[in-house]
Amino acid sequence: MKPYTTTIADYPRTTLKILFFFFFVALTFFFVGKHFSDGSSPRLIFFSATTTSAEVTVSPNFNQFFNVSAIIDDHTPPKPPVPFPVPPPASEPQDVFKRFGILNENGTMSDEFEVGDFEDSGPDEAGSVSLVAEDSDSAPRVSVSKFGMCPRSMSELIPCLDNEDAIRKLQSTERGEKFERHCPEEGKRFNCLIPPPKGYRPPIPWPRSRDEVWYSNVPHTRLVEDKGGQNWISKVRDKFRFPGGGTQFIHGADQYLDHISETVPDIKFGQNIRVALDVGCGVASFGAYLLSRNVITMSVAPKDVHENQIQFALERGVPAMVAAFATRRLLYPSQAFDMIHCSRCRINWTRDDGILLLEVNRMLRAGGYFVWAAQPVYKHEEVLEEQWKEMLNLTTRLCWKFLKKDGYVAIWQKPSDNSCYLNREAGTQPVLCDQSDDPDNVWYANLKACISRLPENGYGANVARWPARLHTPPDRLQSIKFDAFISRNELFRAESKYWGEIIASYVRVLHWKKMKLRNVMDMKAGFGGFAAALIDQNLDSWVMNVVPVSGSNTLPVIYDRGLIGVMHDWCEPFDTYPRTYDLLHAANLLSVEKKRCNVSSIMLEMDRILRPGGRAYIRDTLAIMDELIEIGNAMGWHVTLRETSEGPHASYRVLVCDKRLRG
Repeated sequence: MKPYTTTIADYPRTTLKILFFFFFVALTFFFVGKHFSDGSSPRLIFFSATTTSAEVTVSPNFNQFFNVSAIIDDHTPPKPPVPFPVPPPASEPQDVFKRFGILNENGTMSDEFEVGDFEDSGPDEAGSVSLVAEDSDSAPRVSVSKFGMCPRSMSELIPCLDNEDAIRKLQSTERGEKFERHCPEEGKRFNCLIPPPKGYRPPIPWPRSRDEVWYSNVPHTRLVEDKGGQNWISKVRDKFRFPGGGTQFIHGADQYLDHISETVPDIKFGQNIRVALDVGCGVASFGAYLLSRNVITMSVAPKDVHENQIQFALERGVPAMVAAFATRRLLYPSQAFDMIHCSRCRINWTRDDGILLLEVNRMLRAGGYFVWAAQPVYKHEEVLEEQWKEMLNLTTRLCWKFLKKDGYVAIWQKPSDNSCYLNREAGTQPVLCDQSDDPDNVWYANLKACISRLPENGYGANVARWPARLHTPPDRLQSIKFDAFISRNELFRAESKYWGEIIASYVRVLHWKKMKLRNVMDMKAGFGGFAAALIDQNLDSWVMNVVPVSGSNTLPVIYDRGLIGVMHDWCEPFDTYPRTYDLLHAANLLSVEKKRCNVSSIMLEMDRILRPGGRAYIRDTLAIMDELIEIGNAMGWHVTLRETSEGPHASYRVLVCDKRLRG
């Protein structure tokens, strides 16, 4: 038999077989790749890269919407970085400390962390939120019915200050109780969208807004009628104008500020004086003009007969809150303010053995200044002279040093330690507070007729000068009640770095400097790293740093670094007017508060205080995003779900919400 041999003619057939084989393999990979690359499945990641800084990346999934529940069911994401703070395991007894940690799985420090508790789920929601089962293989879909508009009469509603039913039931109002918080019960809260006033238009941008705002946005002329002659405010055609004057400084705030610093040369605005409190602020011209001197002022006034003064201040773009000296502590920490100012603030500081001035003393930083401009300072009527003597007597017993009286201004300085208090004669009133008293316990805390002790270690007294104090870990960082796996100073710096890189990417990629942001709120502020990052980026804005009662009280640290903030419980409405803020920032807040209260109620409150045309950034866990998207759509927001720089398999997302103008 003749052996088989391959001839030259056989090569084409062999080549065809080989080509056919490779074509079949390529076709197979094509269909497998297509299956994992279409809209129904997450995309495969064939490589990864690490960078030295956080960036906003534009992923292949940009502007696509996903069934988030399905992603959770079918593809469990990698374990997220250890959040901040981490709640203790359920099997361990819980104490008053929050555990903070940013150690990675290798036991080394990592900058990749979120501020706040991590919470995947919580109790069922009440109200308009319901769960609808789509089929047996998928998770229930959140369904929220569309929210309707509230009556136009509610366009300036502040729920906890306008609760007439609760105010009528008060046993007494002689000490200002009616100006304090009286929140409606759960079933009686507003469940609709607060409308703007007729003719509302986008606010005039800063810095023009310091001097003029639209009449249609705050359509009230009571202050013009009452205070027009004192150079507070005037109405010119379709605008209110603010000449910069006040009851005690009718020639302008700038001249008045010069007078204060000339009276006491040690008062150096923008250096040792960085954070101030203006009590009974009017339209906040005092704070407005301090901004140009690198001083940020919390301007406060009650919602009284001049009820729209805080609304004017906020429309101007000046930090302000509705607050009253009455029977409870104000919602600011001890040693918060480098200077506290009262110009004709209509407060009787000596009533009830000086309990209101004791509250000023609690909030005034060791070595800080109290500036009082009022008729008893300069008028020589018998009644007013008696009031001046009572004020001198009280401040002496408080160990305040009377520095100088010049014209209509008197200035005192608080001591830097407790030595004067301890050396007073026996029986001197008011007494020092007990060692057990926490001067930073402010949420619904009654005023105390005692002198708040200063820390023996000098914490709070030795802050750096501005601007160095913004990034200097303060002493009081060591007294915050939480347990940390690493140095608290390192934790402070890591948070600043974390938000610094994120905000830098927002400015670079999302063009934040073009958004005309002025009034900003960080709804869960941590150590204030978000606000510090805005300052580092030279954004012409200010931030209200809110510290929720559900977490650790970091407010003293926020004030020590030269920022402002307030304690608040997000299960209740906030003490501000509607349409107050241009930007709301909520990082890992709603997934935590979901276990305590109705998420839709918090979102409605966000809608109330957000201006039409404003924006909310909600950075939170993937598990809650479906519900937030449904609620946002039900409120008429335009919502966009974005990935973080960690990519599509990260456990966090950023929900960007734009509030539209509604008639």
